Amino acid sequence: MIVRLGPALAAAVVLAASVPAHAAAPAEPVPEIMAALGDSISAGFNACGWYVSCTARSWSTGDHAAVSSHYLRLSKLSGTLQKHNLTFAVPGSTSADLLGQVRKAVAAKADYVTILIGAVDACARTEQAMTPVATYRRRLDTALAELRAGLPRARVFVASIPDVRRLWQAGRSNPLARTFWQVGRICQSLLVRPTSTRKADTERRARVRARVIDYNRAAAEACAAYGTACRTDGGAVFAYPFTLDQVSKWDYFHPNTAGQRVLAEQTFRRGFDWIDPR
Repeated sequence: MIVRLGPALAAAVVLAASVPAHAAAPAEPVPEIMAALGDSISAGFNACGWYVSCTARSWSTGDHAAVSSHYLRLSKLSGTLQKHNLTFAVPGSTSADLLGQVRKAVAAKADYVTILIGAVDACARTEQAMTPVATYRRRLDTALAELRAGLPRARVFVASIPDVRRLWQAGRSNPLARTFWQVGRICQSLLVRPTSTRKADTERRARVRARVIDYNRAAAEACAAYGTACRTDGGAVFAYPFTLDQVSKWDYFHPNTAGQRVLAEQTFRRGFDWIDPR
């Protein structure tokens, strides 16, 4: 099922308009060590096995050819990056865990770091348990400050959080999807009572989606404050019309191999202009 794009595109426009544009920057040398920070999405969870991380299929650091990750694209430009693809993203991580992951990237001396964090902050057990936006922003600012202090030459890419309400729109009429969401208690703040059309449930879903939009805006503003060494996807991942063909059939939530490839495509082309310095 393909969902109407109007609301998502409108949100993306608002996001882009609210964040100062980065000044034009010269091409960057291909990194020698890269690291993926974040949650289950960047860890490739459920992309190749039953409830396991599959880092080989990560949009960021994966080495599976079908995904065409940032790592594989950069490796084609320079052999210095080969086998220096580190994944510190951990399933279940929230913005509270980002600082610890940053410290691992600093210890590894990564010179290219990707960040996708916040889906779990929104996908709490209840709407009330979602991370406040101010807390989310503070955690990102703290983590990015640590990254800048420890890796002053590193380049940072921040991907937007996918539109979780779009997943509900795509899967609400699918009995298998609804079963997995209920049994696995997946993203209950949004996916509980998926067939309900009651006003309270409709408004709850809208508020969870609004929280994701606020997180994305906060992350983009934090990246802009970091300076020209940080890039975002401009809301491209949030606005992308994901379908059930692009999510795992083991949970109808996480991106499968096709979904990870979409993430790689949508983010890489909006990142840095890389050059091989040799």
